Amino acid sequence: MAIRVQEQDFDMGAEITQLRLNHPQAGAVVSFTGQVRDLNDGNAVSSLTLEHYPGMTEKSLAAIVEQAKQRWPLFDALVIHRIGTLPPLAQIVLVAVASAHRGDAFAACEFIMDYLKTEAPFWKKEATPDGAHWLDSRECDQAARDRWQ
Repeated sequence: MAIRVQEQDFDMGAEITQLRLNHPQAGAVVSFTGQVRDLNDGNAVSSLTLEHYPGMTEKSLAAIVEQAKQRWPLFDALVIHRIGTLPPLAQIVLVAVASAHRGDAFAACEFIMDYLKTEAPFWKKEATPDGAHWLDSRECDQAARDRWQ
């Protein structure tokens, strides 16, 4: 299990390839990559700033992955989350899991993302032509997380 919170970009292809090669027994590797939108709720987005609580964030992400590993038989999981100010189309997050079967891998990847969006201590500030503003949590993210309970 690897958890990284970092400013620098990541090579999605290289990260997934390494996870796959580290687990030749895996029949499935599933991933999700989130990126900065150029438009949100009808407003142009010029940048997204992500802040976090160092130490607590990594601990929270590790706990989420551990919950996924208790629910599904995973060989491994990877979470990379960026911080700092990012332009539109920049990668924000990569979640990847390796498992024997695709159903477990898809479910675990979605679970990790749903919990990351609601439980990990990240704060987002969006810059638009009307100024910068902090983003509130979304009801749809809470609903996605709640369906796993």
